Amino acid sequence: MTQIDPRALRNAFGNFMTGVTVVTALDKDGTPVGFTANSFSSVSLDPPMLLVCPGKFLSSYETFASCTHFAVNILSEGQEAVSNLFASFKGDRFAQVPHRLDLHGVPLIDGAAAQFSCSTHQIIPVGDHCILIGRVDDFAHAGGAGLGYVGGQYFSLGLERAAFEETSSPAVCGAIVEDGDRVLMVQTDDGLRPPQCTHTERGRLINDLRETLASKGIAAELGQAYSVFESTKPRAHHTYFLATGQLTAPSSEILALPIADLPDRTFATAAIGRMMSRFALESKTRNFALYLGDTEDGAIHNLTART
Repeated sequence: MTQIDPRALRNAFGNFMTGVTVVTALDKDGTPVGFTANSFSSVSLDPPMLLVCPGKFLSSYETFASCTHFAVNILSEGQEAVSNLFASFKGDRFAQVPHRLDLHGVPLIDGAAAQFSCSTHQIIPVGDHCILIGRVDDFAHAGGAGLGYVGGQYFSLGLERAAFEETSSPAVCGAIVEDGDRVLMVQTDDGLRPPQCTHTERGRLINDLRETLASKGIAAELGQAYSVFESTKPRAHHTYFLATGQLTAPSSEILALPIADLPDRTFATAAIGRMMSRFALESKTRNFALYLGDTEDGAIHNLTART
């Protein structure tokens, strides 16, 4: 049998796009516990059943491996902080997040897109996890977009779709390409800017951007939208994506600049300068956000935790 690299297998599993949930229960003393999980699936409508897969690495594993009741909270777009809280915070998580109790006294997370209160039907130990199958006793469905996860990153379909809403102005599509601790930038007469293309046919933007990167000798993998804004002079709709890649051939046009140096550089526009300064700051924590607005004013939506 082929020897399987666990990290490579984890990365392969990570290509499957999932939602993000927080699973909650009560320990034997009645203290609430919870963990972040994307190993969630519906099982049956008649009877109504679902499953989650707690890992043995969890400090609360024994609670979930023996619980009689539990709840699953499907997190909404914008609840990245809740996901991170239940994935890493070691203190009283429930003191940090608004919640209520269900019919079994198990916490339900406020603002979740959907909540399911379950009685345990079966627990099956499998490898380094167990399969926790629950019968749904009650549920609530608030609607709205759920929080997504793929390849170790959060994504939000609702917000990223907003990047491609039709406008009458031309569209500029670019990529902030990380190459280790450097970022690949284009040197213009006006200053630096990310590699980008302009198009009036929105359906070709991503393909055009990939072709533009390749034409400049950049091999890159595009990630999620990072900054979406309107400019007035000239009027255009700008979308910039996060990306990882490298320069495959020497280029007089492309510069590989240390990310730490970006705040001190001169950029082609003030809007690009602010975007790149934000990128340099967020690179320190690997918590990236999506900006939506115009060149002067907008809102930051916390979306990404990249490694």
